[in-house]
Amino acid sequence: MGNGQRDSLIYSRLFGDEEIGSLISDRALIREMLRVEAALAGAQAELGTIPVESAEAIDAAAEALDISPSDLAVRTLRDGVPVPALVAALREAMKAAGEGRHAEFLHAGATSQDVMDTATVLCLGRILDVIEQRLSRLSAALAGAADANRNLVIAARTRNRIATPTTLGLRIAGWLAPLLRHRDRLNHLRPRLLVVSLAGASGNLSAFRGRGLETARMVAERLGIGVPDAPWHTARDGVAELASLLSLITGSLGKMSQDLLLSAQLDEGISAGSGGESSTMPHKVNPVLQETVVALARSNAADVAQVHAAMVHAQEREGSAWSQEIRVLPGMLVATGTALRHAIGLAASISVDEARLAESLAVTRGMMMAEAASFALSDHIGLARARDAVKSACEEAVRTGRPLRDVLEATADLQGGPDWNAVFDPANAVGEAGKIIDGILERVRT
Repeated sequence: MGNGQRDSLIYSRLFGDEEIGSLISDRALIREMLRVEAALAGAQAELGTIPVESAEAIDAAAEALDISPSDLAVRTLRDGVPVPALVAALREAMKAAGEGRHAEFLHAGATSQDVMDTATVLCLGRILDVIEQRLSRLSAALAGAADANRNLVIAARTRNRIATPTTLGLRIAGWLAPLLRHRDRLNHLRPRLLVVSLAGASGNLSAFRGRGLETARMVAERLGIGVPDAPWHTARDGVAELASLLSLITGSLGKMSQDLLLSAQLDEGISAGSGGESSTMPHKVNPVLQETVVALARSNAADVAQVHAAMVHAQEREGSAWSQEIRVLPGMLVATGTALRHAIGLAASISVDEARLAESLAVTRGMMMAEAASFALSDHIGLARARDAVKSACEEAVRTGRPLRDVLEATADLQGGPDWNAVFDPANAVGEAGKIIDGILERVRT
């Protein structure tokens, strides 16, 4: 999703997500940067590298400072990042409060990227909680729909053509299965992503006078995040892994939504969502949410490449690659939250028109049972002859417009063959769909 539409009031409900947007907003980032500065001062005071009263003054100023994003904009244009302006504002606030003598200890040893990356990590931790909660809600809704429709026979479609019978429950379970894997991926990602960044100007903690690693550990403890095995100013694999996960999530949601779009297009009798109106055609009910989720999936698939490209950071610091990551990642987070929100609504509203579904099953005049007929006949005349016989019968059925079963029953060579009632009952040709559904639903419960 383009950054412009993410900020558009017109598109805010369709493409935006208020909750995720607020967690990655300028104000959220400012709040977390101030927390990082206070945590750094507190850790240094505990180690005795700055006075305790200075840390207390910094903490009080950081807690009280109310600075708007617009106040940081001018210097950010010059400096490329908002931290110098933020630190300057914090120092001015300390001087105004009569604590100017303590301001020299503010931001001691840290670099702008330390503060920015750690603050971003704090924002991301809250966003991952929201994404995990929505994945759980969506998984529960799909699990209920898969169970409710476990025996409802539909025509499977391969390469956009009717193939063999399957069940709607299995199709829905297929949408659910990757979401469970994404939940696991998210939890595995947390300890690699949610770590402090504190490495100083060139990534070696030289300004901390031998207490840098201790300081980083104590800052992380104060902020409730982890400690990396090495500074990560230019090692962006954690952020790239997050972007990959976001694209995987929206890709899976896009697959689900695409299936629902196709069901509506084919008049299968399977629908979801309330639909939107056309400005000129009274009969139209447009599948807006499905279309939106597909669009968001495609957007994230394109944007993940930009975050991966931003892994190529030069030497100990790379402004352009870092800027590229800063520009793209918030949109991916919002797109993922939006897609999940829409998908939850779609999953909760899946409905079936059984009369229309029956019509869609009958449209091939039994042709989708050709595979089942071949295997049933193979018990009587061998698989090779059975396939040839059914293929010939299919050709005649197409040519004459007769049902496949009628052609097979009228073929002299096949008299005394299988029980055609059983062969042409689609419910007998759904394989182990029920067992597959049960296995996926069991994972939802664990």
